[in-house]
Amino acid sequence: MIENPKSAQIKKVAVLQQKKQRLLTGRFIVEGPHAVEEALRFQPAGVRVIYTTHAGRSRFENLDRDADAAGVRIEMVSEQVLAALSDTVTPQGVVAVVDIQNPPVAETVTSAKLVAVLIDVRDPGNAGAVLRAADAAGADAVIFAGESIDPWHPKVVRATTGSLFHLPISYERDSVQVLDTLTAVGLLTIAADIRGTDLQPLDPILSQRTAWIFGNEAHGLKSEERERCDHVRKLPIYGQAESLNLATAAAVCLYTSAFQQQAGA
Repeated sequence: MIENPKSAQIKKVAVLQQKKQRLLTGRFIVEGPHAVEEALRFQPAGVRVIYTTHAGRSRFENLDRDADAAGVRIEMVSEQVLAALSDTVTPQGVVAVVDIQNPPVAETVTSAKLVAVLIDVRDPGNAGAVLRAADAAGADAVIFAGESIDPWHPKVVRATTGSLFHLPISYERDSVQVLDTLTAVGLLTIAADIRGTDLQPLDPILSQRTAWIFGNEAHGLKSEERERCDHVRKLPIYGQAESLNLATAAAVCLYTSAFQQQAGA
């Protein structure tokens, strides 16, 4: 039982709450029974260690079986230690340290049919919700680009509800390079932007291999990014709402493409 939240071992894990340390060490924290279960199920080789309290272990009935199958050790800790590792006000009783998977963009998208790209998306709730929507729509990859929040931020991880482990994800700062790579591998790039024409449910271009490009919540895409895309589309507003939030708009765009692609499969 580890009881001291200031022990060297716990401090080494707690700093993974910081982006700099996540990128430096190549590891991040996954919190909660469901998220840890998804990590053990879909990326077992990347799970390094699991920390849990007695109460957390009792709530996660398959923890011992799943950890044993993955060859992952379980460390018992006090409630105070778990709180030091947690990003939430009410810790869920279990956290895991997991390796970051960040393949090159070209590798991630080469054979993809549907991709979501987030450029300068900074809100963790939005970022996580878009990733979750991409997973639900059957997308093959998600790219975080530009000044976007990193996909291993604790709040992003929670917002994905496990989808983080279901599909390839790449994080690349150079957004222009990302767009050029998408074009180079034959993906049609569609910018979701208010300057575009209305998205139509039966738009024939949507049956092609497609990357949807989503920009910053407040400012959208930069002109150089928008101009590098093959098409620009916006969602029409039929009611009185001023706009849709990013995650909702992304879900509509991705599913509209998914419907076309599934129909032609």
